[in-house]
Amino acid sequence: MTVIVRDFRAADAEASARVQRAALPFLPANAASVLSETARAHPDARARTVVAEEDGDVIGTAQLGVAHDSPTPGVGDAHVYVHPERRGRGAGSPALRTAEEYLAEIGAARVYTWVQDEPAHRAFAERYGYRPSRSAHFLRLDLSGGMLPPLQRPPAGVEIVPGSAFSDDPRPLFALDAEATADGPGDVEAELTDYDRWLAETWNHPLFSCDLASVAVVDDRPVAFSAARTDGSTRYGTGMTGTARAFRGRGLAKLAKNDSLHRARAAGFTRAVTGNDTGNGAMLAIDRQFGYEICATEVRHVRALG
Repeated sequence: MTVIVRDFRAADAEASARVQRAALPFLPANAASVLSETARAHPDARARTVVAEEDGDVIGTAQLGVAHDSPTPGVGDAHVYVHPERRGRGAGSPALRTAEEYLAEIGAARVYTWVQDEPAHRAFAERYGYRPSRSAHFLRLDLSGGMLPPLQRPPAGVEIVPGSAFSDDPRPLFALDAEATADGPGDVEAELTDYDRWLAETWNHPLFSCDLASVAVVDDRPVAFSAARTDGSTRYGTGMTGTARAFRGRGLAKLAKNDSLHRARAAGFTRAVTGNDTGNGAMLAIDRQFGYEICATEVRHVRALG
């Protein structure tokens, strides 16, 4: 049996999503999201997706590109996934080599990748010269049997609305997302400056649910939000949760996230998943109050190219 690495084709979408869900069961993914992320990537990201195929079966996938939204040049990303039942068959190594060769060709000076915090995964990364940096937790919550904090009345002057309230003009949410993203934890700075790309990659992403997202509004201005993603199964994922700088410390993000969780449960979702940087103590504390439990950890690794 031979493993080959080749460029992604549209017909690979369902198999690629299946690999991603098996490798990272904490994140929503489906064929529509895979196709969207390959077709709508920003041109400056120089994005490329490859698959590892064994005798006609897609057993691994890798998503490559540069951080076009970072003010720091030469930052590459490589996200490599191999189906857990097909590990050890020689898929990960050629996929990673292909990623590094491509990123070097397009001018990346270093490459970042997330690695599960397990001995075999970390040993694989270290064998290829990667060193660990920051880490992040995956957390899950049983919405069917768990006890969510009751919905609370927002403070005077604050209203909690679904994200769909901004369907006619999402630009205010873009401005809020950009501010929250700029202040988020990370080892690579990110800037959201292109509204049209945000519409394509975030607002119109197949997994994004504007009906389940919740937004805190003051004087008709969104000041805190909790984004939501679903993949058509019983799984609901919290995306970005953030607050405008002038309104932080008032518990508005917590109100928005609690509202979104209640919306998800009412819609029939039975499991909630989310992720947080291990250094984001404030958000981790909020998630513990909701009943989330850490189910896995990833470690960001980096390697210089050239």
